Amino acid sequence: MDFFANISNNLTLLVPLSAMVGVQIFKFAREWLRTGDLSLHVLFSTGGMPSSHSALVTSLATATGLQFGFGSAFFSISCVLALIVMYDARGVRQESGQHARILNQIVRELFSGHTISERELKELLGHTTIEVFVGALVGIVYTLLVM
Repeated sequence: MDFFANISNNLTLLVPLSAMVGVQIFKFAREWLRTGDLSLHVLFSTGGMPSSHSALVTSLATATGLQFGFGSAFFSISCVLALIVMYDARGVRQESGQHARILNQIVRELFSGHTISERELKELLGHTTIEVFVGALVGIVYTLLVM
């Protein structure tokens, strides 16, 4: 029972997770208002404004800094993690999405008029720079307000 009690009192874990969930709920609600479609897929999908990954890791870094000090090794580790995740979201996954978009277009053009049995590649994988930036700001501000 101590394990669950410790987890339920760990704000350095719960605040970042709630930031991520909050951003995903925001994206779901925005899509619902925009299209009128209640798509649960949006809750679990990647990409879009703002980046929930960026909100999660910047919230974690902020919470770690508040709890252990901004000069601590824990804060340094969480900042490096945040930079890696945001770089990946903006760089690697964004490029993968662009590759998927081009490959899907090539396949559609090559097989136009023919049945294609393979599913299309997922194109919305990463984030634009502004989506990462806004997600990062959301994570920091949310954590400063909550903790």
